[in-house]
Amino acid sequence: MSLADRLLADLRDAMRQHDTVVRETLRMARSAIQYAEIELKRTATDQEVMDILAREIKRRKEAIDLYRQGKREDLVAAEEAQLQVLERYLPQQLSRDEIAVELGAIVTELGLTSVSQLGQLMRVAMPRLKGRADGSLVNQVAREILS
Repeated sequence: MSLADRLLADLRDAMRQHDTVVRETLRMARSAIQYAEIELKRTATDQEVMDILAREIKRRKEAIDLYRQGKREDLVAAEEAQLQVLERYLPQQLSRDEIAVELGAIVTELGLTSVSQLGQLMRVAMPRLKGRADGSLVNQVAREILS
């Protein structure tokens, strides 16, 4: 069963159970996938679906930060609920320590020594960590390792 099919099946279950948070979140995700498929002019692969879901997760996290700044805890709670629903469909994200271990190995492998070589590190690290770690967190840890 593809990831898109799993989303559709879970959407149907949420509709049967009258779970509005899951239902609305999955409808939003399915809509984003359908827009991507129209743009691609073909059915999205599982990797493309995961990329779309990762983008939606990033949007939720940004919205949470903005709502917190605006002291809108009601909206923060709603966005966090949607975030939890979406995170079920992506692989487990690496912790900060796990990212540091991966980056340390890459730094040793490439023989990098200074922050000016951050671009080289990120070019190698991001394909290896794609889908398993947030890019901004990887960048932050990489800067700490190289400095």
